[in-house]
Amino acid sequence: MKKVLLTITYNGHNYCGYQLQNDKPTIALEINRATKEAFGFDCDVKGCSRTDSGVHALGFCVTVEPKNECDEITVPLDKIPIAMNIKLPSDISVLSAKEVEKNFHPRYDAKKKEYVYKIHASKIRNPFYSNLALEYGREISDESLEKMTRAAAFFKGTHKFDAFMSVGSKIEDTERTVYESRVERNGDLVEFTVIADGFLYNMVRIMVGTLLFVESGKILPAEIPSIIESRKRDNAGFTAKPEGLYLKKIYYDC
Repeated sequence: MKKVLLTITYNGHNYCGYQLQNDKPTIALEINRATKEAFGFDCDVKGCSRTDSGVHALGFCVTVEPKNECDEITVPLDKIPIAMNIKLPSDISVLSAKEVEKNFHPRYDAKKKEYVYKIHASKIRNPFYSNLALEYGREISDESLEKMTRAAAFFKGTHKFDAFMSVGSKIEDTERTVYESRVERNGDLVEFTVIADGFLYNMVRIMVGTLLFVESGKILPAEIPSIIESRKRDNAGFTAKPEGLYLKKIYYDC
């Protein structure tokens, strides 16, 4: 096998995001270390995205290939998750492995990405959601949920999402297509799911902050289109905390 695509899941609380950083704990650092120990040689590891510090993943994808052309991954595909997980910390797990073409890239070949943001909507703190959901501190009524749902629907379509990008970001092409945008209740959890062809820096977290402004009455659902059209960050809501955010799935053609 020349190149392998891994699907991994992780709790990002103890990490400074996915990307390698000098002297800081990251997901990429652990994956690099585990591949070397599992396969016996250095590997070139590429990720599908850059998740921020504290952000989680349910279906993050990375490719792994030997750095030296003389080396080859000989561990059977169905045994790679086991071999890797023995070497990884308990908050990172490889779910599956598949062989891909040499020119496959986990980021540039992604057709769509799906994120979910979890809000614990209760007056009572739940310790089992600690660092795994945003503690909102109060309940979200059915009426407010309906307003959030109407507001979220306006995100769908192709727009320039400057208003939902962190100030200081150097990205110039801010046009993205959102295919799905919905808010649902799951017990005490209110979950925002969004699927798009790509995302700007902190885009999902700003969308969530905007929806929570809708919930609190600071923004009306019908104002979302004008906020998008304004392309001004100040018109949207706050940036929600990272602990509620999960990269759920990467969509590929292969």
